[in-house]
Amino acid sequence: MIRLFKFSEMKPEDVFARTDIGKKVDAAVSEIIREVRKHGDAALYAYTEAFDRVKLESLVVTPEEIEEARSLVEPEFLAILEHSAANIRLFHEKQVRTGFILNEGEGTVLGQKITPVDRAGLYVPGGTAAYPSTVLMDAIPAKIAGVRDVVMTTPPGRDGKINPAILAAASVAGVDRIFKIGGAQAIAALAYGTETVPRVDKIVGPGNAYVAEAKKQVYGQVSIDMIAGPSEILIVADSASNPAVLAADLLSQAEHDKMASAVLVTDSLTLAEAVRDELEKQIPLLERAEIARASIDQNGKIIVADDLISAIDIANEIAPEHLELSVEHPFDYLDRIRHAGSVFLGKNCPEALGDYFAGPNHTLPTGGTARFSSPLSVDDFVKKTQFIYYSAAALDKAADDVAAFARKEGLTGHAKSALVRREVTE
Repeated sequence: MIRLFKFSEMKPEDVFARTDIGKKVDAAVSEIIREVRKHGDAALYAYTEAFDRVKLESLVVTPEEIEEARSLVEPEFLAILEHSAANIRLFHEKQVRTGFILNEGEGTVLGQKITPVDRAGLYVPGGTAAYPSTVLMDAIPAKIAGVRDVVMTTPPGRDGKINPAILAAASVAGVDRIFKIGGAQAIAALAYGTETVPRVDKIVGPGNAYVAEAKKQVYGQVSIDMIAGPSEILIVADSASNPAVLAADLLSQAEHDKMASAVLVTDSLTLAEAVRDELEKQIPLLERAEIARASIDQNGKIIVADDLISAIDIANEIAPEHLELSVEHPFDYLDRIRHAGSVFLGKNCPEALGDYFAGPNHTLPTGGTARFSSPLSVDDFVKKTQFIYYSAAALDKAADDVAAFARKEGLTGHAKSALVRREVTE
């Protein structure tokens, strides 16, 4: 049963405790990365046979396999994929930024240009559930950013094939190449390249603890989006909220993973108790009841705050991945939200809208990192380059100040470089 607390009686560790991934995986991941770097494709085949229980003849997903997958997916679901992709494109196209030029006169031109990375790698999980939504959320911003080569890896099933819905989503999103590789070995292949898998510039996408650790270890060789932890939802609810709806929304994240976190913060003890009872009714009805039960019992909590403002303050301290504001007039509170990955406003906005359909990205900061990081966006697939131009007259005007600054830092070579053009032209 979910734990219920009065905030005034809680210890800080009760409020802000984070889910422990529970495994020391760094050494195992380091070994996998070393093997992939040393043996390339051979290591990928060996790890796929060992971990995915399938002996592949090729790591590459062919165009014929993609077409077969599209034929196996229901036309109704293909239409939903297309509709969702259109919503995602509409939202992310607003994120496109352009460079700028500052022409200050007197012979100086300053500016910044925006350039997409050449190649992006998308990791799409397999395992207990397949996530075609992740394909759309990761690939579409990359394509909008102008990435020339979008490469995807995802683990095969024991039949050697990829879930048809994932391949259909990749087709809709415009993924350029797909490889049958999962786990830390996929991250290593994307980071360093093999005979078959190209080296990428940025790796994005969620995964298990091994994938997260691999992304951490290859960072610096490539860029990454974030180190994603278990899924989180926090709901701030007023006393007029429906307990059955709140319980269902909490369980929408609890069913992801036994380590997922579902938290309700409310100003009503009556509502808190009703939601606790409703969770007990709904959990046995879920197909993933065992997972949801473990998540709710181990990591779930209901916190009763003094008022809604205090509830929002608690939410800001926790900085959740998903934050639902189940209150009347939710826009009145939006400016008070400072730390959350994505905010769902009002009583008709379940978190599942963001997962699949609305358009904003569902790859979000977890583990309190919303205090300083952002959802996946077009910005993740571009880089900024500055440029500076000075005419001879403009440099001559600035040179003495530059040289004085350099000498202050003890860098006389810098000072010399600012002044030398005068000497060679005299």
